[in-house]
Amino acid sequence: MGPNILHYRTIEGKSASYASFPDSLHPSIRKALNHKGIQQLYSHQRQAYDLSEKGASFTAVTPTASGKSLCYHLPVLQSVLNDDAARALYLFPTKALSQDQLADLHELIEASGESILSYTYDGDTAPGLRTKVRKSGHIVLTNPDMLHSGILPHHTKWVSLFENLKYIVLDELHTYKGVFGSHVAHVLRRLKRICNYYGSDPVFICTSATIANPKELAESLTNTPMELISNNGAPSGVKHFLFYNPPVIHPTFGIRRSAVLEVRDIASFLYREGIQTIIFAKSRVRVEMLVTYMKELTKKKLFDTTIMGYRGGYLPSERRTIERKLREGKIRTVVSTNALELGIDIGQLQACIMTGYPGNIASAFQQAGRAGRRQDDALIIYVAQSMALDQYVVQNPDYLLGQTPEEARIHPDNILILMDHLKCASFELPFTRTESYGEFEVQELLSFLANEGILLETSEKWHWMTDRFPASEISLRSASQENVVIIDKTMPKETTVIGEMDRYSAMTLLHEEAIYLHQGKQYQVEELDWEEKKAYVTNVDVDYYTDANLAVELKVMSEDDSKSIGEAEAAYGDIAVLAIPTIFKKIRFDTHDNIGSGPISLPAEELHTSSTWYAFDVPAGWKESELTDALTGAAYAIQSFIPLFIRCDRTDIHVVPQVKAIHTQKPTIFIYDSYPGGIGLSEKLFDRWEALLKKAAEHVVRCPCENGCPVCIGAQEAGVKMKGEVIALLQQLNGGAADVV
Repeated sequence: MGPNILHYRTIEGKSASYASFPDSLHPSIRKALNHKGIQQLYSHQRQAYDLSEKGASFTAVTPTASGKSLCYHLPVLQSVLNDDAARALYLFPTKALSQDQLADLHELIEASGESILSYTYDGDTAPGLRTKVRKSGHIVLTNPDMLHSGILPHHTKWVSLFENLKYIVLDELHTYKGVFGSHVAHVLRRLKRICNYYGSDPVFICTSATIANPKELAESLTNTPMELISNNGAPSGVKHFLFYNPPVIHPTFGIRRSAVLEVRDIASFLYREGIQTIIFAKSRVRVEMLVTYMKELTKKKLFDTTIMGYRGGYLPSERRTIERKLREGKIRTVVSTNALELGIDIGQLQACIMTGYPGNIASAFQQAGRAGRRQDDALIIYVAQSMALDQYVVQNPDYLLGQTPEEARIHPDNILILMDHLKCASFELPFTRTESYGEFEVQELLSFLANEGILLETSEKWHWMTDRFPASEISLRSASQENVVIIDKTMPKETTVIGEMDRYSAMTLLHEEAIYLHQGKQYQVEELDWEEKKAYVTNVDVDYYTDANLAVELKVMSEDDSKSIGEAEAAYGDIAVLAIPTIFKKIRFDTHDNIGSGPISLPAEELHTSSTWYAFDVPAGWKESELTDALTGAAYAIQSFIPLFIRCDRTDIHVVPQVKAIHTQKPTIFIYDSYPGGIGLSEKLFDRWEALLKKAAEHVVRCPCENGCPVCIGAQEAGVKMKGEVIALLQQLNGGAADVV
């Protein structure tokens, strides 16, 4: 092996486990399956069919390319062929996935020779087709956002669907986590409430990539008991994993050669060898950089399409063409964001290159599963970046290959999210005096809304009484309604809204001169109108991003739980955070060098959320200034490793160290949810302080840099040597152990 290939692992393949077609399977479905070359089912597909026949809701958890779609297509088609009035609703997290699954479904229906009407219903559906979908569609494919704002509030137009709804399919279950998953949980409770009103009781079918808690997540999302199908009957080929670490080019600061350049060189070699490869990159910018680099190989060929990019922002027709050419083998190298991580059919590829750690094990396996689909061998190359998680994974391959993926968590009892959807549910149907909402007793909350003038209380019911349309004001991607709208004014005569962000996040991500990344595209914030909640941005092309500092004051509002950990104490409860943005830094993409800074002028913002904290005594012989700097470095390391313990993005949670916290009167490290009301992340960490501190300490000790770097304790100023103090503090927090490795 070369000096930069740190590890090589082989995961053996497995043969298929088959089951015969069920006796009750409709002859037309048998005909369609035979037409596709399917003579028997995989064992998990047969198990799914048998459970559906019993009327049981279930969750099927199997890897990429294991035929999960037949787990729901077969029961749904069987139901429609047995009863022409039967209906099914398919929910996919993206419009692209809906379109892909529609094509797959149409192929199956066409091969059956039957007349089963299936349509997508989203923002792109033609107005003339919408009435036909509502009245005649046997199978309606949509996404949670459209269900939330375009279907449920107008349920009276969908009577034939809701009266006859037999199945609700929730595909890519693992994507419904955090704030988005918490919102979708309420959308599904509203859906069940409307189904109950129209007299239907549909079966839920959920499918997911591998996560640690699929049954728990499915039951939390749907508020429905679930059976679990976890034995995968599909075959798989041998997978060869290479863990590659770019060479160090600046030993003092621990800077390695750009992962993008290393990926370019590796992918160029595979291209010249004729190996069909998919490259995953984390942003649109990196995708386009890699495509530009790779196209140097074909610049002398006119109209060459053997190297292509794939990301959000491409027209749907262009994406469909790329998917088709991948299946046909006409594209030799494709560079993609995680848009191709989900179950879109792109055929069989031979190699996969990951540009950095995707953020969680489930995503890594989804990406790896894109190569060697079915029974072919596959090469997967993981190329690490100069970041803490990336370096940890490349040094510890068993973390990726030797354990189960993370849990996906939702928090539907977040009071802000609950109140938002209670308003939507009230708009859709009046609440009776004794009615509950899902698992929630909501009579007191309904009385509160009546006192606020939003509902009208009568002797029997609560009725919606304002002229507002609540669903239009609620984004499924945010916990707070107080959002800042992001407006692109690159072309002054064609300003376009490209997104929105909660006010608390906007302070550090949308201040003036901030670089805002949208689908990987870079925008600079030209103006932030705080009063009107509007940020005006223009498209730019720069090689840096911005990172803002917050001066944070924390006040513990309530302490719900606590426990002793050695001589320290961990606790969990609600806090109020008063945050004041102070300065921002410009950080170069590849090297993480600090290349400039500037002030931020915004008012303080208050956030009420949930938090866990860890308080300890001042170590003997430490000065306050030393402890302040060491705590800052330790907090950086701790925050870097939180995604190892709970499935979240690094920005979903904040870590704030205080040398003398008001609540504890001791040095304290606070970890709190970044969202109003909290979404359960810090609560989960309350039980994992020991493991988190140990993991952070081990990594900083093992980092080969001299004085501290972006891989371990954050970028350091020249001449500053804080690494030793941070190691000493982390070892102290681990019970004073001299070595924690």
